[in-house]
Amino acid sequence: MTTLIRDTDLIESVADALQFISYYHPMDYIRALGMAYEAEKSPAAKDAIAQILTNSRMCAEGHRPICQDTGIVTVFVKWGQDCRLSGDRSLQEVVDEGVRRAYLHPENRLRASILADPAFTRRNTKDNTPSVLHVEMVPGNTVSIDVAAKGGGSENKSKFKMMNPSDSIVDWVLEMLPQMGAGWCPPGMLGIGIGGTAEKAMLLAKESLMGAIDMGQLKARGPKNDVEALRIELFDKVNALGIGAQGLGGLSTILDVKIMDWPTHAASKPVAMIPNCAATRHAHFTLDGSGPVYLEAPKLDEWPKVDWKPDLQAARHVDLNTLTAEEVKSWKHGDRLLLNGKMLTGRDAAHKRIKDMLDRGEELPVEFKGRVIYYVGPVDPVGEEVVGPAGPTTATRMDKFTRMMLDQGLLAMVGKAERGPAATDAIREYRSAYLMAVGGAAYLVARAIKGSKVVGFEDLGMEAIYEFDVENFPVTVAVDAEGQNVHTLAPLVWREKIAKEGLLTPA
Repeated sequence: MTTLIRDTDLIESVADALQFISYYHPMDYIRALGMAYEAEKSPAAKDAIAQILTNSRMCAEGHRPICQDTGIVTVFVKWGQDCRLSGDRSLQEVVDEGVRRAYLHPENRLRASILADPAFTRRNTKDNTPSVLHVEMVPGNTVSIDVAAKGGGSENKSKFKMMNPSDSIVDWVLEMLPQMGAGWCPPGMLGIGIGGTAEKAMLLAKESLMGAIDMGQLKARGPKNDVEALRIELFDKVNALGIGAQGLGGLSTILDVKIMDWPTHAASKPVAMIPNCAATRHAHFTLDGSGPVYLEAPKLDEWPKVDWKPDLQAARHVDLNTLTAEEVKSWKHGDRLLLNGKMLTGRDAAHKRIKDMLDRGEELPVEFKGRVIYYVGPVDPVGEEVVGPAGPTTATRMDKFTRMMLDQGLLAMVGKAERGPAATDAIREYRSAYLMAVGGAAYLVARAIKGSKVVGFEDLGMEAIYEFDVENFPVTVAVDAEGQNVHTLAPLVWREKIAKEGLLTPA
């Protein structure tokens, strides 16, 4: 008997799921992160996890995005062969209508990050469509759907290698993790796909991330096959690297490793790896023809009792309105700062336009001398908000512009994760600093922003230059004026501590 799946039911279910995952973490992630928080020995990493957990609870309460990067939507559909879709629109069009409604929801408008014409004009589609859709026909009379929203910072750290059959997967993963840095916002998950062809391995890695975190249960009962043994080996060895939360050094770099495989050619061993970040977002539902599916909200008392607040005594208070180069030189890597006053913003598109204007000898719309810039693309505000969730974006994308901006008199930069060698060298030469805010704490960070106005490139939307007025905005000095880099030094310290002291990574 054929089951009719109404296109309106599918649209409503996709829209509801995307709104749901924008402000509710999967509870398996929250439970695992809570365990990692309790076990963490690194003060910096523990503070970062506390911010992520507090942000998560705030988003669940306020129904606002966990991260300012509300992601590119990927949808996995297992379509029962006894089902028929109503209407005259394609499945892609129906799913995209659900995406459109979710991202334009007036009470929780999500950031539109999808650009058409990706190689050239890179024009924002304004509604986060189209999604990336994968469809498999399966026996049955229901439609099973996995919906995920993946941030660019973690997606950009995806890795692939066409290995020789005798090559070690473990060795390759351990080689790649330090190269990935912290731009994918650990602690999170690793999805690994093995076999098939190049594109199949990547698809397997992405699909594996839809699974629930169960490393604790797996380690408790022991592996039943080679894949499960590989998961445990990778989990332990990756965490032994000491990269830690946000790359600040610590015990928990990953909370789980997921692996899916597929038969492959005798001459091949394709292996793909895709990380999921601290803003892990995915949901699962099944349509049976009876109507749309609405996901059940988790109970707020299931969150760990963690309530992060800025340490007003231990942190150094910085007045951005009177900041001097001499004060910047006094900061040391690892120092915790609370920023107060007026701070500019700017990310990829703004930096590119600044370069083009300088090359043409044109006057910039903003004076950068003596200022601090924050790499961010905020969510639009709703209601009484000054600004929507406004967490940092990955700083390495601005590395090639760092020397140019320091030439303009910029004193310091704020972003997420590490800086590369060229940017670190420029920071040292100019005696400036790079400050790191916690990725995955966008709503919490936004509470420190008390004023916001566009001061340049308004046509760039979320990539415009804003001026924020901030109060006790929390950051860590990641690269100081001497070029000392916490993302390089701290993991080395914790890797040695884990090895010497036999510290156990949490499961």
